[in-house]
Amino acid sequence: MKIKKPRKRHLLLALLLAWLIAPEWLRVPVQGATARDWNQQSFWFEPWGRSGVHKGIDIFARKGTPVVAPTYGLVLFRGEIDMGGKVVLMLGPKWRLHYFAHLDDYSALPGQPVLAGSHIGSVGDTGNARGKPPHLHYTILSLLPHPWRWDSSTQGWKKMFYLDPNKALGGAREEP
Repeated sequence: MKIKKPRKRHLLLALLLAWLIAPEWLRVPVQGATARDWNQQSFWFEPWGRSGVHKGIDIFARKGTPVVAPTYGLVLFRGEIDMGGKVVLMLGPKWRLHYFAHLDDYSALPGQPVLAGSHIGSVGDTGNARGKPPHLHYTILSLLPHPWRWDSSTQGWKKMFYLDPNKALGGAREEP
């Protein structure tokens, strides 16, 4: 009896499916931070500058405090953009993008796999946070929409794609 080897596309499909249904346990992405270090009402707060609404949370910490991956994933981008300053974008489980902005520096490289707790940068005040207290802007964006999250507020259709990091971190493990 001849045993067939799995085809590459079947393996790729299995990996993609696993990435979609894999469990996700989030930890606070700023080392030593707790829920007291961010305003729990700031997600989807409006008006918020040029972006209209605040699509994440700002976790305040001293400049240079380590920023760690909240879950395992793959770094897709690191670089500088106008509003975010130094940023890192990571793809995590369930096809969710984790966006870290206003970093002082970054150590993660594009294409690099990271484990939860891996160092990816440090808290800063780059981009439109210049002159403000150092903090990490943290956003979770789902590539798969959640239509039940739609509301009629400003940019409400976008809310189908954004997750409230405050709620997602509700069961997060804090760094010692």
